[in-house]
Amino acid sequence: MTRPATHIWRLFKWGRTLARHGALRGIERDPNTPLPVKRLARLARIGTIQPAVPDYAGAFRDIGPAAIKLGQTLATRPDLVGEDAARNLLSLQDNLPPVDFAQIRASIEASFEQPIEALWAEFDPVPIGAASIAQVHRAVTTDGRKVAVKVLRPGVRERFARDIETYEWAAAQLESFGGEAARLRPRLTIANFKRWTLRELDLRREAASASELAEHMAGTAGYEVPGIDWDRTNGRVLTVDWIDGIKISDTESLRAAGHDMHELAGRLVLAFLKQAIAAGFFHADMHQGNLFVRADGTIVAIDFGIMGRIDRRARMWLAEILYGLTTGNYRRVAEIHFEAQYVPSYHNVDEFATALRAVGEPMRGKPVSELSVGQMLDGLFAITRDFDMQTQPHLLLLQKTMVMVEGIATQLDPAINMWDVSAPYVRNWIRGELGPEAALADRLREDTQTLLRIPQLIRRLEERYPPKGGAPEQPPLPDIELLRERRPSGAARYLVAAAAGGALVWLGTALGWLA
Repeated sequence: MTRPATHIWRLFKWGRTLARHGALRGIERDPNTPLPVKRLARLARIGTIQPAVPDYAGAFRDIGPAAIKLGQTLATRPDLVGEDAARNLLSLQDNLPPVDFAQIRASIEASFEQPIEALWAEFDPVPIGAASIAQVHRAVTTDGRKVAVKVLRPGVRERFARDIETYEWAAAQLESFGGEAARLRPRLTIANFKRWTLRELDLRREAASASELAEHMAGTAGYEVPGIDWDRTNGRVLTVDWIDGIKISDTESLRAAGHDMHELAGRLVLAFLKQAIAAGFFHADMHQGNLFVRADGTIVAIDFGIMGRIDRRARMWLAEILYGLTTGNYRRVAEIHFEAQYVPSYHNVDEFATALRAVGEPMRGKPVSELSVGQMLDGLFAITRDFDMQTQPHLLLLQKTMVMVEGIATQLDPAINMWDVSAPYVRNWIRGELGPEAALADRLREDTQTLLRIPQLIRRLEERYPPKGGAPEQPPLPDIELLRERRPSGAARYLVAAAAGGALVWLGTALGWLA
């Protein structure tokens, strides 16, 4: 167990780095910041020279790998870090200098317990990319297939575990102050961050996620997930098929290759909607570096370390919320928030619907170039405080991914209208999932499951009440009050004792035991 003094020292050192980038200014000025946090921030910035414009992304980059991942998570929480900080953190790129290849080779050979040459005929020692958790190398397998090999940085698991332990401690202290800090649920935010990070640190989980997403997207034209080489994959090494294509962020090269930018943007949005709403399992790290376009126009996704999952009930709510916002049915959107218990029941549904209208109405019918899904989400966050809405951590990844998809779609086609692209798909999904046929199918499925449980229920009843044996049934016996069940009064106990003593004396005299 790490001592509190160690956590405080780590936080102080990180605070010094934040102060040098001017990133503590917002914490000190925020009226909702607990007083002990403000004191620590003031102490951390003593003797530092702060820039005029805070550089939150630079501060998190300088603190270290775990902070880079945390900063990317906080970029989706303008309610927690403020709009300026969230906007700046969106530019935080996960790029770090690569690890020396000798260490990478040693790590690979230790994990497979055999030399690299036994698995790959060629292995480029110069990585094509290096991030906070892993770096990627180009290679050719012994059977001649071109692959990309992702290798964890040596020691990264231990460093992340140490830093996350301090994040958890700090979040618990912050939440204990109550008020706004408790409403924002920082402990749950860090708990989700920890779960996502631990998943990224096990490359077998990433391989499994890629395989599952490929199953969900099978049959979806124009979208592909690279194949996994399971024989050359373990917890520290991931091998996937090599992708030849243009980065989706390189719009000039895409136009030069003759790709339809409007069609690409629409297909990307629909692919995300299919994953999030239809499958309930989506690629939650869809930034520009993780999407490529092949010569035939197929969008290929890579890097499946961060995945999001939404259960069916939440997906139904989400679809109705999106459709209600696109059609202006704010009353229904408000009702869903109350049904999902996102808004406490003591608030008024109509008042909440009016607040939603104030956010959504100015944006309806406009192209992305004139509006922002991210701004709409910021507006929704702004009303959460008025209606005492607690943060829903299971939707944080979804919000983050929506912002990413919006940004890429806008780059591909600035005139795209996200609502026009989304509405038909969402409407059809709602019809299929919430229409009369779907309701009948759900009822049949539930009733069938109930019927199938009847035999098991009967077996449990028989175990509780076993059948009678072959002997004839015995007649009922009358209830007789037992002496041991009665507790005589104090006087009665003395009389009984005296009588018993006298009887013993008489008996002893009669038998000649007593003179």
